[in-house]
Amino acid sequence: MATYTVLLPSETDLTAFRAQARRLLTAGVSPEAVQWQLEGRAAGDLFAQAAPGRREAAPSPGLFDTQVSTPGLFDDAPATPGLFDAETSAPFGRPGEDDRLAVNTGQLFPEPTDPSAEEPAFEPDTSVEAASDDAPDDTDGASNAPADGPGTEPLSAARPIGTVSPALPALSAARPARAVSVPPTFLALCATVVLHADPNRFGLLYRLLWRMAHEPGLRHDPLDPDRLQAEQMAKAVRRDIHKMRAFVRFRTVADGGPAGADVPLLPTATVPLDGIDGPAPHGDGLEHLHVAWFEPLNHIVEANAPFFKRRFTQMRWAILTPQRCVAWDGRTLTFGPGARKEDAPPADAGEGLWLTYYAHIFNPARLKLKMMQKEMPRRYWPNLPEARLIGELSAQAMARSGGMIDQAATVPARRIRSVVPVVVAGHTGAASRPALQHLSELQDAANRCRACPIGAGATQAVVGEGPAHAALMVVGEQPGDHEDLRGRPFVGPAGQLFDRAVRELGWSRDRLYVTNAVKHFKYELRGTRRIHKTPHQQEVDACLHWLESELELVAPQAVLALGATAARAILGRPVAVMRERGQWHEGPQGRPVLVTLHPSALLRADPGHAAENFRHWVEDLSLATALAAG
Repeated sequence: MATYTVLLPSETDLTAFRAQARRLLTAGVSPEAVQWQLEGRAAGDLFAQAAPGRREAAPSPGLFDTQVSTPGLFDDAPATPGLFDAETSAPFGRPGEDDRLAVNTGQLFPEPTDPSAEEPAFEPDTSVEAASDDAPDDTDGASNAPADGPGTEPLSAARPIGTVSPALPALSAARPARAVSVPPTFLALCATVVLHADPNRFGLLYRLLWRMAHEPGLRHDPLDPDRLQAEQMAKAVRRDIHKMRAFVRFRTVADGGPAGADVPLLPTATVPLDGIDGPAPHGDGLEHLHVAWFEPLNHIVEANAPFFKRRFTQMRWAILTPQRCVAWDGRTLTFGPGARKEDAPPADAGEGLWLTYYAHIFNPARLKLKMMQKEMPRRYWPNLPEARLIGELSAQAMARSGGMIDQAATVPARRIRSVVPVVVAGHTGAASRPALQHLSELQDAANRCRACPIGAGATQAVVGEGPAHAALMVVGEQPGDHEDLRGRPFVGPAGQLFDRAVRELGWSRDRLYVTNAVKHFKYELRGTRRIHKTPHQQEVDACLHWLESELELVAPQAVLALGATAARAILGRPVAVMRERGQWHEGPQGRPVLVTLHPSALLRADPGHAAENFRHWVEDLSLATALAAG
């Protein structure tokens, strides 16, 4: 059986792999007869990586002299959505699925539609005999053939899709070329597995493709060893990509050039990537070069570069790795050969600040070393500045935790004293009211009230303020957001409008007792905002005894009721404010009550009529001028 050697242009060239795999499959070459190698490497195991410590370092000058020129697998919008997401790749297919989904969807290896952009058209080679199982199982014949003779693709040919040696056999009329349909998830699997460092990854993928073409049942066998191996390799690649995003640590080079080591400069050419139009971004981050050293397990630098470009768009940065390097100058992503760890800059002042922060947020009571080493494997520790603190902080964890337990409980700084809830249910009369002797007792008593659910959600109770024997008591509906936080009535937007009217009338607010019918703020959350909600009648009734206590203690000559809620609480009946506004009514114990709009109603009204509405409202209030002045 003849053996074919495929030379691919690069470690992660999925396009070349697809093109050559299509040709091999069409020619009927089995996986056992194919060796996958890399152009420019010595013969043998060309995908094998150098042993640690023996890798040949690339020179620093010109590190980033190879620019991205063609969009492809590693663009921001890859052809396969979710290619490098955290989720595992979708299965090949499950028994019972529709064949259109499980078998016949997506041409993984379609014939090229643009010869200038894809592989040149394949011409059958009539000078080479068709592949045969009777052929000798060696490559002597290929090695003795002329290097550039007919029917042979020279190993030195500069083909974007690589080369195959010896040339593939010609297709016979009895074995025409046929398209291969595979599940679309297989393409995503291939695109991820080619990033793995395993030298046999291309052989594994071609073997899976060959088997899917000849063993239809493979699509429905999730326990197949080849499938499991490929999916485990894809999972390892995704994990490596995630770890790179988590453990890259940048150090700043102030002038964008060498700083203690020969840090390569960014390229001067500006070739924009898709989505970056116009001049390059400007900002403090572009004034300095930020360099990081990372040692990935797989060939993931190009796959991860768009993430860092989006994450650090306003920075000039470079990530150095032994296999591949990438730089971003604010406009262009540039790739270059691998570098040495010595090319990265040394520690800077910012690193000391980071270590101080890390030491302070380290929680000894929540230390789980096994979980930490699982999420942050030790192989990454040599390149993580904070790793040097882990040993010392872990050794002190038990003693620090014990000290935290032995310490006395701290008293939290609260604006409101801790209260014991007192439920007052079924009140209405004086018998259910707490016995208050002075207005100063009202605040503490109201804070303890849980007669309705409003009190549990409010910051504090907001009781009235003003002279103990004011001639005029002003009653609103309930405290708003500002009042709830400050603990004073009528200090928000509605209160400011009320103060404006007081000034126009020549009143002094210091002579008024201002309060609300409901003592707690009722609201609903919309995002981070607390939006006012009108209290229900049961909630107003639950608060009525506090208002009655204020009326009893202050004993005003008259009451100014602002809005329907306040008017109903005082008069004990429903009040049509628009019809009864600007009129005096007789309240409990014969006390006169003036009804008018609440200032918030003016704020919600048509802005075009604001001046007119305010004028009419002030006219209503003016009816109480004699009392307000007294």
